[in-house]
Amino acid sequence: MELLKQNFTILFTEAFNSKKKRSGVLVERKEDNTIHVHWKGAAETILEMCSSYYDASGTKKYLTSEERMKFKKIIQGMAMRSLRCIALAHKQIIEEAAEGDLKEKKRLEKENLILLALLGIEDPCQPWVRQTVEDCKQNTGVHIKLITGDNVLTAKAIAIECGILQPDEEMESSAVMEAKEFIRKCTSEQGKEIIDKICVVAGASPSKKRLVLECLKDKGQVVAVAGVNDPEVRNTVILDDNFENVATDLRWGRCVYTNIKKFIQFQLTINVAALVINIVAAVSSSKVPLETVQLLWVNLITGPLGALALATEEPTAGPMEKQSVGQEPLITNIMWRNLLTQAFYQIAVLLTLQCKGKLIFGVTEAVNDTLIFNTFVLCQVFNEFNARKLKKKNIFEGIEKNKRFLLIGGLTIFLQVVMVEFLKQFANTERLNWEQWVVCLTIAAVSWPLGLIVKCMPVPERPIFSYLWENI
Repeated sequence: MELLKQNFTILFTEAFNSKKKRSGVLVERKEDNTIHVHWKGAAETILEMCSSYYDASGTKKYLTSEERMKFKKIIQGMAMRSLRCIALAHKQIIEEAAEGDLKEKKRLEKENLILLALLGIEDPCQPWVRQTVEDCKQNTGVHIKLITGDNVLTAKAIAIECGILQPDEEMESSAVMEAKEFIRKCTSEQGKEIIDKICVVAGASPSKKRLVLECLKDKGQVVAVAGVNDPEVRNTVILDDNFENVATDLRWGRCVYTNIKKFIQFQLTINVAALVINIVAAVSSSKVPLETVQLLWVNLITGPLGALALATEEPTAGPMEKQSVGQEPLITNIMWRNLLTQAFYQIAVLLTLQCKGKLIFGVTEAVNDTLIFNTFVLCQVFNEFNARKLKKKNIFEGIEKNKRFLLIGGLTIFLQVVMVEFLKQFANTERLNWEQWVVCLTIAAVSWPLGLIVKCMPVPERPIFSYLWENI
């Protein structure tokens, strides 16, 4: 290229224009001082500018209707193989016209060019793209749409190669649409239905891409984009154009959101149980079962240790669960049900121990108070496992990979043993024998089958408290 450039003087250039889909250059050959214009761009656009072509032997021939149709079929064949088609064209400028162009330097000749070549450029789909698309489409509630400046045939082929469009969907006109048609239909009454069905928007210039994205947002869609450098038209900004990062950000965002919900369910369970137990006990017997230091220890479990155990869990490598993050309430029906079930179970058990514990176990009041405190703390440790999986029945799934959770759970039990057995003066506790420890652990372990039963019960889609609000 450098040697070739030395033989020419560049007089004027027209940069690539995404709307016109072409670029051109005006050059002077030093050898004979002749002026030439060269164009390259989208094959369909350049072909329309040509009136003749060179055959394989270099002979110039007139571009008849039959030959033009033949070239169009070649372009379509390339597009259907997901090749991006460009054409090269050339024309020598006569001296009089050249002087005028050089004087104005405003435009290059665009008519009666000679077609030099049709090229099909392959931009291969990266191996990880198809898998990423499958991960996003598999029961996640995410709709992937390809918005491209390529023509419809190329866009279809690329979408099928990436897994965005299935071969059987190719026949559906509603799944593939040109940008101008999509924008026109999107503003109609059927706009929502069109947005749900559309997979490919072809022939979109940067301005049309912006309009397409604005249509998606206007219809209530949460938009994340790779490859558009306009942050105003997207809800999520991906710093690079790597589509894999869209899936990564989606996975981490949903994981953080789910972790927050886990922690809220865990903390509210403890707070509801502790509040009701102390209020009922204080009203009925003028004596609270949980001392100040013991409540501080419980707050430590619900605060730093609980957050470290539940709010820092990393996303799994499996398929992402479907979530309507923008519409789903922070505390869902199944969370309310599990939260209230666990809290009232603890309340019932601990108030029973408060009233009848001395009689049932034949222990002193000090030992009975320690049993109440110990059972309450162990219930929270076991309930942490329930909070790990908000909807799934198997609460131990993937637990072997979460070393932090296991470490914090073990640390909590260890500190509880120290609190009960060795810090009598500080925590106002009495030592327990192994039988009493087994009783406390058994009562706490009931939260596991209780949580399983709750998750097996059908859950109404309508928020539980909506019935209450309507009647207030």
